[in-house]
Amino acid sequence: MRGSPMAVGTLEEIIDDQHAVVSTVLMATNRIDSLDPALYRKKDGAPESIKMFYHLSLEHEIQLHPKYFGQSLMETVKQKLFSEVEGTCTGKYGFVIAVTTIDTIGHGMIQPGRGFVTFPVKYKAIVFRPFKGQVMDAVVNQVNKVGIFCDIGPLSCFISRHCIPPDMDFEPNNIPPCYKNQEETIVIKQDDEIRLKIIGIRVDATDIFAIGTLMDDYLGLSSAD
Repeated sequence: MRGSPMAVGTLEEIIDDQHAVVSTVLMATNRIDSLDPALYRKKDGAPESIKMFYHLSLEHEIQLHPKYFGQSLMETVKQKLFSEVEGTCTGKYGFVIAVTTIDTIGHGMIQPGRGFVTFPVKYKAIVFRPFKGQVMDAVVNQVNKVGIFCDIGPLSCFISRHCIPPDMDFEPNNIPPCYKNQEETIVIKQDDEIRLKIIGIRVDATDIFAIGTLMDDYLGLSSAD
């Protein structure tokens, strides 16, 4: 599993039907390895060091009903941009955290037969884009026999039972269920903070999903550091 992105089929095999969180739409699927490296290069062409957050120039089209035409038209376009793009995710760029600047608002184009007007907008935003090999902190939201489900901000991550240290066993009778070692010095349960390493990324048109591991140095329960 290490060293290469996890295939879609493999990912779906390790997640049971009740907890399948991976889109089955394969036509719109891309792996992180196919991402255009030019998007994440410095202006001088040198490769950008791997990080989580990027400041990118993006484009978006805003459609407005005629009732919004008036003196506050441009302000309405700006507010609609914020509401439509912040908090969204695209497989190409990642999670849009916040719009920082609006560079240009183009001339509106009337849609024939509808009356709506489309405004092309160019803007800059902070985006969150995870990469394989990164070490991140996460919050556990569910523990069961197949592994651990957790959140890294807006990113959902799954840690398979096979990527949890072998000295930790699943305890279904605990309240809440947990993974713990024989000495019970390390217990991982819902709402705990853990540190993990991303070993695979699943990307589709509107979402990103990660696969993580706890089997490496300095990984596991954060409070146990």
